[in-house]
Amino acid sequence: MSVLPIDSLETPRFCGIPTFMRLPQATSLDGLDGAVIGLSSDSGSPFRTGARFGPNAMRAMSIMLRPINPYRGGINVFERLRLADAGDAAVVPGYQEETLARLEQSVSAIVDAGLIPFGMGGDHSVTLAELRAVAKRHGPLALVQFDSHSDTWDKYFAGKRYSAGTPFRRAVEEAIVSPEHSIQIGLRGSLFTPTDISQSLDLGYDVVTTDAMFEMGIAALADRIAERTAGRPTFVTFDMDFVDPAYAPGVQTPEAGGPSARETLALLRAMKGLNLVGCDVVELNPLFEGPSQITALLAATVMAELMALVAETRSR
Repeated sequence: MSVLPIDSLETPRFCGIPTFMRLPQATSLDGLDGAVIGLSSDSGSPFRTGARFGPNAMRAMSIMLRPINPYRGGINVFERLRLADAGDAAVVPGYQEETLARLEQSVSAIVDAGLIPFGMGGDHSVTLAELRAVAKRHGPLALVQFDSHSDTWDKYFAGKRYSAGTPFRRAVEEAIVSPEHSIQIGLRGSLFTPTDISQSLDLGYDVVTTDAMFEMGIAALADRIAERTAGRPTFVTFDMDFVDPAYAPGVQTPEAGGPSARETLALLRAMKGLNLVGCDVVELNPLFEGPSQITALLAATVMAELMALVAETRSR
């Protein structure tokens, strides 16, 4: 199986089946370094639904992206990494715990084959399934979470423990994340309770609010991420509501006052040397997009930057 994407200088972007960045569809995991997988569930969303359509929205706009990343030395990502699109995991709509089990099974197939999973959500609850699958192979993970919300609440609605607002508390309780080597970045906005941020600190996470992020600056924050993860197996999860809704309106739970698309990408491009063993981009909700699909384009670009981070790290 060829692992190079379709050449858009030879075959127009509007032709063919849309896979992420026109990568081949995975008929086998043999010989690959990583696989893109859609995690099409929004059963954990406490507000807007529609993120189940996020993976295909990302695929549709990813055809605009090109293989060479000029921000990491001009590397051709797909000459350094052998990647394919593994399609979507199965889910059980409306049944959260059953869906998490199916998602974990699908991601485990990628991880057990020695590949890096590149997940496309879905609401943020899907990350718990990914962390379970990746931690089975690598042990407790360092987590880098870009998000305007902590997602460390205990329960939602009639005492339910599994939702898009609880995965990173469950991950600590299940010992699949090492909070002392993890960091949450971008928290902002109004709160449910006075402890909405301190609850993450109490769990052991480092927390950098949006205000602190802007005061600190991009270079210093990139250094803090590297110091916190300290070369350990790391999972990066990127919630699209990290970005200000002026630049990313199509999300599950928008929060005003965040970074621009440019500032977001500058931060991702400043990160160096992470031992990335898995990642995802979640909470894209195309039902709240305009016809320009700017959130989907940015989500696809974020994923492409994470791929480039892995490619650059491996080339060293």
